[in-house]
Amino acid sequence: MTGNLILVAIIGFAGGLSVGAGFVAFLTVLGLLPRLTQLTKTTKMIHYYEWAVVFGVLAGGWLGLQGNVLHWNQYVLPIIGVANGIFNGMLAAALTEVLNVFPILSKRIGIQDKMVYLIMAVVFGKVIGSLFQWIYFVNL
Repeated sequence: MTGNLILVAIIGFAGGLSVGAGFVAFLTVLGLLPRLTQLTKTTKMIHYYEWAVVFGVLAGGWLGLQGNVLHWNQYVLPIIGVANGIFNGMLAAALTEVLNVFPILSKRIGIQDKMVYLIMAVVFGKVIGSLFQWIYFVNL
């Protein structure tokens, strides 16, 4: 029994290390954080972004493993949700910019002159999808 627990702990630790290493490689190779600071004109604060990602991953991992429910005030949760949405949206925008997704996509489907419509479609789709999730699936 103790041998099984040790084996599961080793496998879990190895899996966590591989996922963490993949995430760090993803952020490093694509240069998302430097590009995010460049887009927001906050290059001097890149260390804060890096530490925010590290502590966010650690806190999210720890809370995910605990299974605790945080009974926060209904007025605090929208603030946290907006901050989370802003950060994830900016990270996604930096990712698409780094990978040049929109220019390649617009060239392939032949709408180079309507790039603004393509970007706004993604933005509104994200907003409507998030609102749909919050209205129908989240019980406050």
